[in-house]
This record gives sequence, C-alpha cells and structure tokens, in this order.
Amino acid sequence: MTPPARRGRMPAVSDADIRRVARVLLVGRGAEALTLRAIARELGITAPALYRYYPSREDLVAAVRRDICVHMAEDLAAQVAELPEDGVVRLFAICRGFRRWALDHRNEFTLVFASPADGGAGGLRRFDESFGLVFLEAAGRLLATYDLVTPPTDRIPDALREDLIGFQNELLAVLAESGQKFPAEKLDLGVAYLMMTMWARLYGHVTLEVFGNYPMPVSDPDALFDAVLAELAAGIGVSAG
Repeated sequence: MTPPARRGRMPAVSDADIRRVARVLLVGRGAEALTLRAIARELGITAPALYRYYPSREDLVAAVRRDICVHMAEDLAAQVAELPEDGVVRLFAICRGFRRWALDHRNEFTLVFASPADGGAGGLRRFDESFGLVFLEAAGRLLATYDLVTPPTDRIPDALREDLIGFQNELLAVLAESGQKFPAEKLDLGVAYLMMTMWARLYGHVTLEVFGNYPMPVSDPDALFDAVLAELAAGIGVSAG
C-alpha cells in the first residue's frame, strides 16, 4: 500500500488513475471498499483532492459502473463477432457470455446488477446503455429473420400495459438514436412483453447462481442453465442450440 504523500509533494493523478484504483478495490474487496479515503490512500493523496474529479462517492461509483458496463459489452461483442449472423446463435451466445462474466466477476456483477437503483450504483435499468445495446442488436437480428412465437396482446395483464407501452416507446427511441438494425415495425406490445420476461428469467437465474441461492443443491449448474435457455428458446419457437 502506498503511504500518503507529504504535504507539498502531492503526486499528480488522473481520472483514469482514480477509476483504475477504484476497480482494483472493487474486485479485491467488494463495493464496501469503494470509499474516497481508501482510493486516496492507494494513490498517495488526500481524500479532499478527489473532489476535484468526483463531488461524492456516488458519482465515483456511477463512473466505475459505467466502465464495467462498457468493458463487459466489449467482451460480449468480441465473443459473438466471429459467430454466424444468425440472431438465435448470437442472442443465446450473449446469454451464455453474460452468465460466464457474472460468475467470473462477482463483485462487479453485484455493483452493477444487484444494487438498489437509489443506492448510488444503480443496476441495468435501460437498454440504451452499452450492455443493453449488445442485446438489442442480437434481438434485432432475431426479429428480422425469424417468425417468433409471441404472446397475443390480449393475454398481457392489463396492469402491465401502461408500463409496457412506456417500455416500448423507450426502446423505439433508443433504436432511432443508436442506428440498431432492429425492425421497429415488429416491436408490438407482445414483443416488448417477451423481451421483458426473457430478461427477467435470465437475470433471475444468473443472480441465483452468482449468490448461491438455488433452492436445492445443484451438482451441474451448466446443465441447469442450458435447460433454462432451452425452455426460453422453445417458448419463442426456436432452438438455443
């Protein structure tokens, strides 16, 4: 650990230095280690010096969270870049890649995906973030080339319709701004409902596995995850492969 520098000999640091040290602390010790005092100590500066870059811990955590999402999206995009253009292949490869990333980066997963929205870190709340756009790109390929089985709109619970309309409008706005090749004319309420429920099931399963909260001992979690993907695929009329 680097001792604090003497007054008058404060080392020069950059925003990148701060975020790098914060990420190291997060990976090694968890989100509770992300304090301005701890980061300053590692950099050999005083905690007040960090306020030049981040007014609060919450601002710093938000920046770290954004970095994590960008890096994860880049990793997932690289994994599927060499795969066939098939939307099914790419979408379920991303699902598998997300699970592997979560298991390999538990503290980062916790910060991004398992923190309250008002707790400073936030979770994945929007599809216009880098990670969400990776999913949208694959979903667009899927919708463009497959006739999926989607729930009839009259079977969608009335209590969810207003929320789904808002979600649908948000997705359309994201698509218009991002240049995603997504057939917007196919994005009806049934598809919006399908996307929401598929994400809920994928996220729920991965969260259970990351935190070891299966309701029973599972000797082969890979087999269980593959079975979940197979059910999700069958539900929309395709095969997860």
